[in-house]
Amino acid sequence: MTHQPQQSPQFFLTAPSACPYLEGQFERKVFTHLVGEKANELNDLLTQGGFRRSQNIAYRPACETCRACVSVRILAAEFAMNRSMKRIWKRNADLIGYSHRAEPSTEQYSLFRHYIDARHRKGGMSDMTVLDYAMMVEDTHVSTQIIEYRRRGPDSFISQKGEGELLAVALTDVMSDGLSMVYSFYDPDFTDRSLGTYMILDHIQRAVAHGLPHVYLGYWVEGSRKMQYKIRFKPQEQLGPKGWERRD
Repeated sequence: MTHQPQQSPQFFLTAPSACPYLEGQFERKVFTHLVGEKANELNDLLTQGGFRRSQNIAYRPACETCRACVSVRILAAEFAMNRSMKRIWKRNADLIGYSHRAEPSTEQYSLFRHYIDARHRKGGMSDMTVLDYAMMVEDTHVSTQIIEYRRRGPDSFISQKGEGELLAVALTDVMSDGLSMVYSFYDPDFTDRSLGTYMILDHIQRAVAHGLPHVYLGYWVEGSRKMQYKIRFKPQEQLGPKGWERRD
């Protein structure tokens, strides 16, 4: 019998369940726990291999008959905004993102609740309580931060903090080769700001500023309308059978 070191991760497979992206399909996931001293290192390796993180779990699709979920990462240093993105960036010039430790707040949860109720009322997060939200933010053994986006104030240049109302939030993992956007949400009343796109553009700027080559966006699902926005950010790499392949 081969001895397995205690630090080696154990992987598990979920039972089939209805796919949240493609009607009539069923999904299965392989997952493992991100705990212990090597959680950061393991999270890096698994994310580079197509996994995503949720709290202290890393998972990826393991569907038997479908390969629609494709991991996507932006090549930050080569990225250039198109005209539409430049307009969105300019439209949100009055906002500033302040990053800090992954700590939840009642203000964040109020915005999260407003976002879920308006955009994903029938989704898997629709019944999340304030304690569930706190666990989503705090239950992590990897390098994670919260970025809060608010309107600038007169002292923002000094404090690097916005002083207005909270308009958007991103939960982001800081990895050795990039930033991974774990989850983000925003005020659905400000549709004209395109805050979802703005947060991705801001993460690209942050990655470049820190010399990180990638921004990980999770899965693009061909045939799912709500995932189409991810392929607008080019150049990007998509993870296929031969590894990460560039898409221009």
